[in-house]
Amino acid sequence: MKQQLSQLALFGGPPRFYEPLHVGCPNVPQAEARNQFLQSVSDILDRRWLTNHGPVVAEFERALAQKLGVRNVITVCNATQGLQVVAKACGLTGEVIVPAFTFVATAHALSWIGLEPVFADVDPHRHTIDPDHLEALITPRTSAIVATHLWGNACPTERLAQIAREYRLQLIYDAAHAFGGSHQGQVIGSFGRAEVFSFHATKFINSFEGGAITTNDDELAQKMRQMTCFGFDGIDHVASVGTNAKMSEVAAAMGLSSLSMMADITAANQLNYEAYCLRLAGLPGVRLLPFDEAGNYQYAIAEVRGKGLSRDQLLEVLWAEGIRARRYFYPGCHRMEPYASRAEVPSLPVSERLAETVLALPTGTAVTPTEIAAICSIVRLAMGNAEEVKQRLARTHQAAAA
Repeated sequence: MKQQLSQLALFGGPPRFYEPLHVGCPNVPQAEARNQFLQSVSDILDRRWLTNHGPVVAEFERALAQKLGVRNVITVCNATQGLQVVAKACGLTGEVIVPAFTFVATAHALSWIGLEPVFADVDPHRHTIDPDHLEALITPRTSAIVATHLWGNACPTERLAQIAREYRLQLIYDAAHAFGGSHQGQVIGSFGRAEVFSFHATKFINSFEGGAITTNDDELAQKMRQMTCFGFDGIDHVASVGTNAKMSEVAAAMGLSSLSMMADITAANQLNYEAYCLRLAGLPGVRLLPFDEAGNYQYAIAEVRGKGLSRDQLLEVLWAEGIRARRYFYPGCHRMEPYASRAEVPSLPVSERLAETVLALPTGTAVTPTEIAAICSIVRLAMGNAEEVKQRLARTHQAAAA
């Protein structure tokens, strides 16, 4: 453990981690799960059925439907394509209200197909979309709300459903962070018209790259399934405009393998989260975001604010140590291009504050509680000697600029 400023890499000491610790390092199969995955890949190669709704994709969809308690699951090559398929299938037009504090793919997916994202602010405590601000943004051009369950915490689904009904809007959820989560005891996956999950490599459950759409609307599900395969509804018959959003067989095999490890991954994530809570408890200037309900504990999110180091100053200290903590979702979608070049860029104070203070810390099966203890000792050492650290950072920046 580093206990003196001279031991920090910023002050000339050796980095604590020569092999960097990343946020979102992939959870990969181990032992029996790896053998099962490799056997599944071998079977796929023997069948020579590599894509186009093969048996492994069908098995993965059944497993997901059972886990989430929904009637329909349509796997896709990634969640961005999934959002676009849902938007097209639901016939969205004009403006769609989205949170500003989310991964930019939420907005880009809509912009890419000609829709106009309108950015709403978020709740300061839970970081999910603020229903009151959302409601104030509704215009005659608004066709839908796309809300993000963030960090695994669910949106205020009841209030959003009420707004959607009152204004006759479609309600769709970006559930990229939320697989395995719940809201008031109901598993996330069946809220709104449809929900879209991500199985990107960095996610809690991954399929290398991939995603899934869930819905209890059978007619919508059939339409979306056609759309993911160019609009085909049978051999040589195209029923509608579509795209190529299918998941491959090998990706589904990885998804099944990952799903089989879900309990172990959850346990590791929870252990890591509790280690952060224990070791950062009472530290001025650092607040660890709580979870509303037990879920996947995929993210360990801190807010860094107060009289000590800023989030970005602490980030410099950590990166020097090989701790690749991240600032999410800086600087906020509304301040990214092409949205920042609009005639009117909204002032969204909560999203902007969070973009300046949120810090995602390394976790997952590649990180151990022992490593988290070392991370937290560095955080405490840096925050407890904030003035000296600020002076050293200032000298370092001056030298770099000279």
